[in-house]
Amino acid sequence: MADSPLLILDKTQIQQKINRIAYQILEDNLNEKEIVLAGIWDRGYKFALRLQSKLQEISSLNILLLRIDLEKENSKLVAKTDLEEAKWKNKVIIIVDDVLNSGRTLAYGLGVFLNTPHKKIRTVVLVDRSHKIFPIATDFVGLKMATVLKEHIDVVMDVPNEEDGVYLS
Repeated sequence: MADSPLLILDKTQIQQKINRIAYQILEDNLNEKEIVLAGIWDRGYKFALRLQSKLQEISSLNILLLRIDLEKENSKLVAKTDLEEAKWKNKVIIIVDDVLNSGRTLAYGLGVFLNTPHKKIRTVVLVDRSHKIFPIATDFVGLKMATVLKEHIDVVMDVPNEEDGVYLS
C-alpha cells in the first residue's frame, strides 16, 4: 500500500456526486412538501448540509436538517438529536453519512426513528465500501467501492485549510 493517501474523489467530483444524489432524492420525493435530512455527526452532517443546499437550489422542498449524535464506540444505541421528535414525525426521513463500512453507524442512526411514525426512511452515503455486517441497504450512493478491511476511507469536507476530497489509505 502507498505511503500517502490516494485521492479517490476530488472537490469537483464530490460536488457532482452531491448534485446527482440531490436529483435522485427529489425524484424519490416528488409528492412531498417537506423532507428531513438526518446527518450523522460530524461528516454525515456536513454532507447533509451540502445536500440541503443543492436541494434548495433545485426544488421548492422544505428541507429540515437534523443532527444525530451517536456514541459510536458504545455497543448499545446511544443517540441524541438536535430536534424533538414532533418535528420529524410522519415525514420522509433521509439518514445521511459519509462512508458506509460495516453498516453499524447507519443502523444506529436508523434506531433513532424506529419508534416514531414516518412516511419512509431512506439512506444516503458518499462512499459505500461494501463491508456490511449489518443488514443495511443504501438508497443513494455517490461511489461504491470494494476495499480490503485494512484500508481506510477518509472524507475531507469543510475542513479549514484543506481541499475537499475522498482518500484511500
